[in-house]
Amino acid sequence: MPESVSGSSLPPLGSLSLVPALERPDLLAEPVAKALAGWADTDQGTQSGRIGVVEIDPDLSDTAATVEAYTIPIEACFNCVVVSGRREGIERLAACVVRADTRADVNGLVRKALDVRKASFLPMERAVSETGMEYGGITPIGLPADWRVLVDSRLTQAPAALIGSGVRRSKLVLPGAVLAAAPWAEVISDLGR
Repeated sequence: MPESVSGSSLPPLGSLSLVPALERPDLLAEPVAKALAGWADTDQGTQSGRIGVVEIDPDLSDTAATVEAYTIPIEACFNCVVVSGRREGIERLAACVVRADTRADVNGLVRKALDVRKASFLPMERAVSETGMEYGGITPIGLPADWRVLVDSRLTQAPAALIGSGVRRSKLVLPGAVLAAAPWAEVISDLGR
């Protein structure tokens, strides 16, 4: 049963044991830990205390395995995919956060948001290299500053959202509205289809 995180209680989420994320930087990719620590020093600081981390078996990191092993409702799980496109020779990158039972509308809403003719998923090796995160654990928190972060509006309705932590051996848990309210997040209706 999840515990209170820095005085704020997140709703229970399956069988996961929740601890404040800033207390367990060993369960976070380095850019994620730095971003959360930096976030704590800003006006969003009270929100960073509402972010928990849960340790999981890295072999169960894929969404379907996590849902089954830890009895998590699929509606609480959100995936982050990295997309790129070009316009006039300039590459435009975005991370898209969508509910796990949907797929990012890459060649519809994402393409339009990036203002490119064609958008496609960034190759795995490049996504891992440029984020400093593990494949399957990429999260919108701690991405390069010049990347856009497109967030499906469904995230705002999640009392406790499960997202990547930058590594496969853990997940972050936070109120969806906290992530959607981040200054770098762009909320888009029906981003996931």
